[in-house]
Amino acid sequence: MSEERELLRETVAALVAKHAGPAAVRAGMESDRGYDESLWQLLCEQVGAAALVIPEDLGGAGGELGDAAVVLQELGRALVPSPLLGTTLAELALLAAPEPDTATLEALAEGGSIGALVLDADYVVNGDIADVVVAAADGQLSRWTRFSAEPVATMDPTRRLARIQPQDTVTLGPDPGLADRAAILLAAEQIGAAERCLDLTVEYAKSRVQFGRPIGSFQALKHRMADLYVVVSAARAVVADACDDPTPTNAATARLLATEALCSVASEGIQIHGGIAITWEHDMHLYFKRAHGSSHLLGSPRELLGQLESEVLETS
Repeated sequence: MSEERELLRETVAALVAKHAGPAAVRAGMESDRGYDESLWQLLCEQVGAAALVIPEDLGGAGGELGDAAVVLQELGRALVPSPLLGTTLAELALLAAPEPDTATLEALAEGGSIGALVLDADYVVNGDIADVVVAAADGQLSRWTRFSAEPVATMDPTRRLARIQPQDTVTLGPDPGLADRAAILLAAEQIGAAERCLDLTVEYAKSRVQFGRPIGSFQALKHRMADLYVVVSAARAVVADACDDPTPTNAATARLLATEALCSVASEGIQIHGGIAITWEHDMHLYFKRAHGSSHLLGSPRELLGQLESEVLETS
């Protein structure tokens, strides 16, 4: 990771630590819009989170996909409800147009407008709060200038989804492969959640005493947590590579490994924490719900495996 990107990560981590503790996360997810609007403005004003992927000549920060991934990873670590994922994807879609809409991009970059990318109209991230909606279907992008949105029930209370139906649309141009970039950004968010989930489990194992010893000193649990560390570290490396080379194969692989990492850590974390993990007061159940909600967002593991299998057959 470059020095600039590490500084970005540290800045976001400091903001999250100060403004997005467990109580703040719960307050945000239960609010009318599903996120902390004051924290969102801080991220936009102090970090430029919503401007990262937009070129400087269009009012953005001129960053890369990896920069957005770093921010999403830190937000995912604390399960911060945020419109960043959908907004970033909407920006990437608008930038793919032959003549990008500068005014709309500037509003998104400032955080005043919220964006959403439609890959599955029944489950759209930011769908119920979006001002700017772009859809990718059949190799083409279209902007939905008028649309209806209806919230849908989800397992994960930290991420709201909505069902959207278009009323008026405008064709933007060919789709450059936004589903791949969406998969990579979601994978980065999953990695952050997996890392924090593992940290919580290790901390609990060090403090929970059974038979006169911390349970983390038992060899069987040491092995389980060491295995989880390897799984998360390997997935993190694959996601980082995908950010630099967002091919369909790299994107599918990153998503598959990030999903496996988060689901494995969340499941083991629930088991090691015991009954306390499934109480509303404890955060582990939120990580468990995020793991399973994210695993079926933007393509299920089975669909990702099918995609990779098809690519292998085509090249053999």
